[in-house]
Amino acid sequence: MTAARPTTLSAAYSLWTLLLGVGLLMMGNGLQGSLLGVRASAADFGNTVTGLVMSAYFVGFLAGSVLTPRKLREVGHVRVFAALASITSVAILIHALFVDPLVWSAMRFVTGFAYAGLYVVAESWLNGYASNRLRGRLLAIYMVISYLGMGGGQLLLGSADPDGMALFLLVSILVSLALVPILISYTPQPEITQTESMGLRALYRLSPLGTVGCFMTGVTNGAVFGMGAVFASDSGLDVGEVSIFMGAFIFGGAVVQWPLGKLSDRVDRQWVIVTVALLAVVLALLGAISSGWSPAALTTLGALLGATTLTLYSIFLACANDFLTDQQTVAASASLVLALGIGAILGPASAGLLMEWLGPNGFLWDLAIMHVVMVAFGLYCIRVHPTRDSEEQGHYVMTPSETAPLGTAWAEEATQDFGQLELALSGDVESTESA
Repeated sequence: MTAARPTTLSAAYSLWTLLLGVGLLMMGNGLQGSLLGVRASAADFGNTVTGLVMSAYFVGFLAGSVLTPRKLREVGHVRVFAALASITSVAILIHALFVDPLVWSAMRFVTGFAYAGLYVVAESWLNGYASNRLRGRLLAIYMVISYLGMGGGQLLLGSADPDGMALFLLVSILVSLALVPILISYTPQPEITQTESMGLRALYRLSPLGTVGCFMTGVTNGAVFGMGAVFASDSGLDVGEVSIFMGAFIFGGAVVQWPLGKLSDRVDRQWVIVTVALLAVVLALLGAISSGWSPAALTTLGALLGATTLTLYSIFLACANDFLTDQQTVAASASLVLALGIGAILGPASAGLLMEWLGPNGFLWDLAIMHVVMVAFGLYCIRVHPTRDSEEQGHYVMTPSETAPLGTAWAEEATQDFGQLELALSGDVESTESA
């Protein structure tokens, strides 16, 4: 007898400990980002030094996305999640103990490394339990929780003096609490009995839109979180209004994630991507060619842009995973996070350059240009690389392991120091199972 298909909510409920942990991690990350920017300004780091300190996060992000899959295969999802969250909890406390640009740069690198690894764990965990029929909606729930956590974290900035220790301690507490539900309850983990290498080139051959899309959303999201507050401030908003603008941007993305994820499970995801990106182009151009926006109108524009710009990543993830086998999801998740991280490094720089040339509205022109690229490439992929028909998509069947996976020993050519980096960038190295 065929078992009844689980619903999206039942699938999410079975992974509630993971989703709760992600929410707490993102709340800590949202508070941490704003806190460090304010504290660096108060410590007179200077804009250039502060920018370099913050960019170290994304350098660590790239390293984490490359190196995490190896440990994931060796010790499993729960242990890697716990280790990386613990590292993050310690790193923020070192920021508070040593207010020094060099120390902060090192800790931002460590934090970026840990968060990239946490994303790889969470996204490969979710993709390991989602078929094409439910993937978009399950990833939408993941992104909604992420954005709500990040937005809520930013709202905590005013709960204490940024020059004191309290907010740094609060970040550490939130990140540490993320471990509790996962460690004290059973959460089904995907089996990792055999994995395949999946570098960027190999991933592009399977899903060009998913791969390029994750890179492009890295650019746009990097611009939003790196320069969004600068745009709002330069547009005449005071500190409180800037906070509301950024909160509206994030919550706009959170509200629309679920219906878009559900829609992408029912119709061709590529058309959903093109449509949402096109709406982002229209909104960004509308803001760029207009002037004299009131704070309320600018905040409304931010919420609408968030509903388009910040909702695309989960759909690109689902689009990429539609073409993967279970053995490819871990390595592919690492490569997709790698693409996101590369784009995130470029995002603030591209927006900042256009803002130097065009003033504050350069931020909106940057978003418009990046989404035009998404629309054009999406239409190209629809023509030359169509998605599978709905009849060919598999059905979601949850088959949790009775015990946590112990991992499989692997012998890879040219491993040790740079093997993982070579796998992630070339996609041509085949991993082989050791005896």
